[in-house]
Amino acid sequence: MDITSLEAFYKETASLIPEGIHKEIGHFNIFKTDELKADQSKMPYNRRAYYKISIITGKNRAEYADKVIDIEKNALLFATPRIPYNWVPLEDQQGGYFCIFTDEFLTKNKSGVILEELPIFRPGGYPVFQVSDEEAEEITSIFKKMYKELSADYVYKYDLLRNYVLELIHYGQKLQPATALYPTHTASARISSLFIELLERQFPIESSQQTIALRTAKDFAGRLAVHVNHLNKVLKEHTGKTTTELISNRILQEAKILLKQTDWSISEIAYSLGFEELAHFSNFFRKQTTVAPNSFRDR
Repeated sequence: MDITSLEAFYKETASLIPEGIHKEIGHFNIFKTDELKADQSKMPYNRRAYYKISIITGKNRAEYADKVIDIEKNALLFATPRIPYNWVPLEDQQGGYFCIFTDEFLTKNKSGVILEELPIFRPGGYPVFQVSDEEAEEITSIFKKMYKELSADYVYKYDLLRNYVLELIHYGQKLQPATALYPTHTASARISSLFIELLERQFPIESSQQTIALRTAKDFAGRLAVHVNHLNKVLKEHTGKTTTELISNRILQEAKILLKQTDWSISEIAYSLGFEELAHFSNFFRKQTTVAPNSFRDR
């Protein structure tokens, strides 16, 4: 699996990693978009070993897993190491800022923040927000403070930078629908939440020797200690989809990622996704997309 490390990121942007920063406080850095190398305005479609928050001005297209979002003018983007993404500028006039940081950077403040548990970084969340000029100005002001602070000699500057990062995260979460921030805590909601957690925990697939353990509605119901029919009823109420549909959609999403990102054979991908026979995987993929896996990869 192609996971872009911090070292690879700095090599691509012709920048030097600040010596020792990732060893002492977790890694953090901030950039102006227009200061990058010209060929870095287009970012490859892959997973990265760091979190990223961006304010983008200009016409762009963002691709997250199998979602495509067209950006007309201003957007606030959040990226997590668990989900691959691609950012494609659609016009020459581009501006904005972005910061990158590791999980350790925020956990060093002992605040108990677990990034993957925040609504903005949850699997299946919506990581792109188109914002007004006024909102873009507010967000940009936070990035400008970070950009200035990083070069300052204030002894507690990294504590201050963490606060700015959290301010951006909360800004994004306030833009989310209320249902994403305040989920109900009924028994059925908890079952639904645990199902999604079990499903997502199997991904990303990092090796062609790895295979998912939970593949069917019966597998998940057994792990959750509920009847298959009850699980299906709960998920239908909370998501509008059946257990099988949710499992199939997530497997299809990962299949597309593996076909795009890796040079694994179709048989290896089929095995990783829990298909005993290549024909079964090919039939599944064709039924979901109307094209064969090989055709999807070539296209």
